[in-house]
Amino acid sequence: MSEGYLLDIALILLSTKFFGIITKKFKLPQVVGALVAGVIMGPAVLNIVHESDFISKVAELGVIVLMFNAGLESNIEQLKSAGKDLVIIALLGVLVPLVGCFLIASIFNPHISNRTVLMQNIFVGAVFTATSVSITVETLREMGKMSMKSANAVLGAAIVDDVMGIIVLTVITSITDPKISIVKVLGKVAAFFVVSIIAGMVVSKLFGKWVEKYNIDKRRFVIAAFVVCLLLSYSADTFFGVADITGAYIAGLILSRNKETDYLSRRFDTLSYILLTPIFFASIGIDIKIPHMGMTTVIITLSLAFMALITKIIGCGIGAKVCGYNKNEVLQVGVGMIPRGEVALVIASKGMKMNMMNDMFLTPIIITVIIAAISAPILLKFAYAKNDSGVEKVVNKPIEN
Repeated sequence: MSEGYLLDIALILLSTKFFGIITKKFKLPQVVGALVAGVIMGPAVLNIVHESDFISKVAELGVIVLMFNAGLESNIEQLKSAGKDLVIIALLGVLVPLVGCFLIASIFNPHISNRTVLMQNIFVGAVFTATSVSITVETLREMGKMSMKSANAVLGAAIVDDVMGIIVLTVITSITDPKISIVKVLGKVAAFFVVSIIAGMVVSKLFGKWVEKYNIDKRRFVIAAFVVCLLLSYSADTFFGVADITGAYIAGLILSRNKETDYLSRRFDTLSYILLTPIFFASIGIDIKIPHMGMTTVIITLSLAFMALITKIIGCGIGAKVCGYNKNEVLQVGVGMIPRGEVALVIASKGMKMNMMNDMFLTPIIITVIIAAISAPILLKFAYAKNDSGVEKVVNKPIEN
């Protein structure tokens, strides 16, 4: 491996910090700066830093640690009590964008009486079903809002949302590929959560006893916790077909009830802040290659972006309202579920490989993912900044530059 990756890391860290300071001056979350830094430093603008296997792997580890720490900081009692609510929020958060973006695709790619065209448009809708909650997590952590009811609703609903996204993709691909069994996939997803619950009870109990017995060198706890995180992430993806970040989040939940949770969270927060999180968010921008866009592409992009954002807010917001959340929490939940990321791009890639994604939608999908990723932290800032009477609230102190 060439030592050039060292320069890439240095440039990424420097640029994300620089743009983070700028966005903070405008009272925007620093994660917006990291996303912008990736776009500017990457092929889309300056073409200085390029995607590589090393950056991709570090970025993958970054989102795993980010979601693990989110699990550690989550209020598991609130998640338990809101179980039914999370399903309702996630279900509407999947169905409304699926239908809305399908309708937009059908405007530009009509003749849906043709089965191929119909499937192409359904794939566009499927792309925007899954939420990339990592962006929301970092923004909420930066604002000190992770313990709020609406934040827990977003995190929990995003996990259910991820599972539903897998189901949607499976159903669609099974229509064109008879080798894929819907029943088998649903069984594996169910098995994952059953195994996670059982493993969670055992690991949590053993870890708690170990903490009490060897409460001398706390660094051992960090290593052990990281091993649990990596093993569950690997198992989720490899054996059950569930996203590795879902496994990481559940690993955090499993360990969130021991007395050293705060210590673990601080250590992983440091690791994430110094290296992993900046690289992960910058990598989203670095991966973007914006080609020459004609007027048709611009119109499709704007239409898809508007529909992708508004349908998540409406779908998840209605779900939250039905479940008894107040008007501020309804907005916070809806906005928190806006971001799309790696899952959207994976579904789009799957559609292209199966020849079930019309080429005209690929560039608009990529740009919409960027728009959603950048707009969500900005909207979250406003959603959490006002109380019911519209008066500005004092937010917790963010991570210092």
